[in-house]
Amino acid sequence: MLRWVYSLLLVVLMASPAWAGYDEGMAAYKRGDYATAMREWRPLAEQGDAEAQSNLGFMYQHGQGVSQDYAEATRWFRKAAEQGYDRGQYNLGGMYSRGRGVPQDYVLAHMWFNLAATQGHKNAAMNRDRVAEHMTPADISKAQRLAREWWAKHGKK
Repeated sequence: MLRWVYSLLLVVLMASPAWAGYDEGMAAYKRGDYATAMREWRPLAEQGDAEAQSNLGFMYQHGQGVSQDYAEATRWFRKAAEQGYDRGQYNLGGMYSRGRGVPQDYVLAHMWFNLAATQGHKNAAMNRDRVAEHMTPADISKAQRLAREWWAKHGKK
């Protein structure tokens, strides 16, 4: 029993600094202290935290505390998206729809928007439908197939 309590305590102690770093980063971001937000979120993002990855992508996309870099923004959005994080998927779809950091690709934009919409992201379905206006029926079918294949391989994590 005592061993179980120590194990639980260790897990809580190890998790707390990561969450604190996230919260500190969010507080810094909200007050416009982007350098501190970046400093708090980068280690979390590098450890695989999808929300922190998406936040770094947003900061690179908009040049907040860093030089604007669409390729770097796309890299962080992709890391979050591939983990099934809806905001990462939505933002990656936006990068593909506008051709920022990647070649413009409506099929991939539709796919990522569709994945985010499936998880309930509030703007993803609208953006997916806007992208679809620039696509042929065959392109839409391909995007839907890619989304189904992604879910079959990754599922929601």
